[in-house]
Amino acid sequence: MSEKPTTAAGYSSDQVTRVRSTCLYLATKLGDLMDELVVVGGLVPSLLIDQEKLPPHVPPHVGTMDLDLGLAFALVGQQRYQAVAERLRAAGFTMDVNEEGQPTRQRWRISSPPVTVDFLIEPEGNAEAQAGRLFPLARDWAAIIAPGLHLAFKNNKTATLAGRTITGERASRDIRVCGPGAFVVLKALAFHIRGENKDAYDLFYLLRNYGRNVSDVAVQLRPLLPDQSAAKAFEYLRADFPNTEAIGPRRVAEFLYGRPDPDTQADAVGFVRRLLAECEQGASASSFPR
Repeated sequence: MSEKPTTAAGYSSDQVTRVRSTCLYLATKLGDLMDELVVVGGLVPSLLIDQEKLPPHVPPHVGTMDLDLGLAFALVGQQRYQAVAERLRAAGFTMDVNEEGQPTRQRWRISSPPVTVDFLIEPEGNAEAQAGRLFPLARDWAAIIAPGLHLAFKNNKTATLAGRTITGERASRDIRVCGPGAFVVLKALAFHIRGENKDAYDLFYLLRNYGRNVSDVAVQLRPLLPDQSAAKAFEYLRADFPNTEAIGPRRVAEFLYGRPDPDTQADAVGFVRRLLAECEQGASASSFPR
């Protein structure tokens, strides 16, 4: 498995098209499970923000190298989940391999060049302390522990994918996509834990381009504020985006340009500050994490 690019130059429109086609294909193969799955990760911004209707000055989202699917923890124990690995294989997926050539139970791949699919889950307990570890689901199927994932099942949107699947078929399916409020929480947590430039950029792109302005994101986020994961996310946003030289704004600029950019860094700080302020103003003192 190759490392993800650290700058936008490493992403191509062809790859995001292939990831979308893989998502559509999986929706046709796991149809009866789709209610227990939600798309998270780098594909989300391009599904929440119509890339065909962007203003002239707004560039499209760079996309993603892989597909992340969140799995509802409460339903893992049901018998039908034991057959997921077999269904993935029957659909043409194989387990990916790590740098040592060992199979990765949580990551599956299809086609050439490959598209990989990661399964994520949030078990009960301190998920943040276990972030990135594997949670076994079956003998040959596992999921990556992702803090805050449960919020994607509370705040989500339905998106219609239509076109060709990764195998060339034509299809159309409705899929569940992580909503903007939960996406802010997930990305804030992920960025603080692993510090990847792409996580900072994804957060910035959503705040800059979702709906009419940041207020539309705040509306989606406020109902999540009493949640402990949201409280952590707000703590991390304050720590990582306090000023233009902080880690968050700097890594947004590094992802986009490979270097610092004062205007971009100022924008990133401004969007995060406005989000925090609007959520504080719109929530009661008892529910807003201070």
